[in-house]
Order: sequence, then structure tokens, then C-alpha cells
Amino acid sequence: MKFGKSIMAAAVISIVIPLVFIYRGGSWIWYMILPLWILAVLFLGYAQIRRSTSRHHDAVVRSLEQTAIRTLNHHRHDWMNDLQILYGYIKLGKSDKAVQCVERIKEQMAVESKIAKLGIPSLIFYLQSFRSTSSNLELDVHVDDQMTLINNLSQEEGANLALAVIQTIRAYQYSSKSSRGESRKLFLSLYEEGSELIVRFEEEGSLGDPELLRQQIYNVVLGKKMKAEQIDPTQASFELRVPCGA
Repeated sequence: MKFGKSIMAAAVISIVIPLVFIYRGGSWIWYMILPLWILAVLFLGYAQIRRSTSRHHDAVVRSLEQTAIRTLNHHRHDWMNDLQILYGYIKLGKSDKAVQCVERIKEQMAVESKIAKLGIPSLIFYLQSFRSTSSNLELDVHVDDQMTLINNLSQEEGANLALAVIQTIRAYQYSSKSSRGESRKLFLSLYEEGSELIVRFEEEGSLGDPELLRQQIYNVVLGKKMKAEQIDPTQASFELRVPCGA
């Protein structure tokens, strides 16, 4: 990329060459060369921008593909573990344990189904793939059964909500410190209160800086049609409140 920028800069600077000859009263042919020279530089710039955009697009696609593969592998690994545990209980004749295992699987499937129905692709993808990322923060998501207001969000409002949720989760990730190998837990709840959509964050056993976290979360909602509120000043718990007109 640096090499491409150097070539582009050199091409732009090269326009000075025909200008110098014109300034010195050179042949009339330089007046014909100048617009052609400028057109050549513009074409080179356009081609460079196209190549740069294509490389960036390919990089984004590769990143998404790798994330999707990691997510599928993670879910496959979880399913294999659950099936092995269930098979073990059945083989040992522990029917009560087998039933508990099935109920736990059903609950997890219900949560993933609710997430998939949120209607905001970027938010769905992030929440579904979060467990596959190498993070010391465990995310426990709860979505209310009666969620309907989220369907009233425009595409822009949905994108802003997804971005706010993602940035808030990252604020929790990087504002708290935990011992090496220790995992922290963040509870994320989506529900409705009147005409507002509520996204609630509660961290279990926070060891971070509450003031830093508060400032980061308040910065998240700046310029967005939502507000952030701290639930308890002594705890790392916040709400994002999004008005959703019918």
C-alpha cells in the first residue's frame, strides 16, 4: 500500500514537468501534452483506488469467513460435548441426569433462536460468534419472549443499536482486569419498558475501574438516538435505553 501511495504521489508531482516547459515558453505541443498528462494521472489514481478498495473488500470477506468458520466449529464442538454427556447418562441408566441435560440443551437452543430473530444481522452475527473469540469475558444473553419494538427500528437505528451493544461489550472487556486464565461473566438482557427498548448489562465480579467504564459507555451513545444509565453506582451495571415509536 505504501508503494502504491508513492507511485501516486510521484505521478501527481510529475504534472509539474509539462507546466515547467509551458512556463518557459516551450513548444505549443506541451499545451497538448498537459491535458493528456493530467488525464493519465487521473486514470492512474482511479485504478489505484479500485485496487485498494478491492484489497480491502477481500480482506473484510476473508475475516468474516474465518469468523463464521470459527463459530461453526465452536458450536459443533459444544454439540459434540453435549451429545457425549447425554450418551454417558443414558448408558449409565441415569435418566434424571439425561433429562436435565436435554432441558439444558433446549434452553440454549431457545436462546440462540431468540437471538437469531432480533432482526439486526450485524448484532445477530456478533452475539452468535462471540463465544468463538478468544476472550476472558463470558457472555450470557437473555432475550425477552415478548420483544416486538425492535421491529420498529429503521435500518439506521438498528445499525446504531448493534454498534452501541458491540462497543459496550468491548468496554467491559477492556476496562476490567482479571487474573490470568480467569473468566469473567457479563449478563446481557434485551427487553421492553413501555415504548423503550432496554439493553441491560451486568457484570459478575467486576475488578475494573467503574469510572472508566462509565465514561466509555456514555461515549458510546454520543450522537445516537439512545441514552445510557448506570443502574447502581457501586456496581458495573448499565442500561442502554432506545426509544421505539410504534
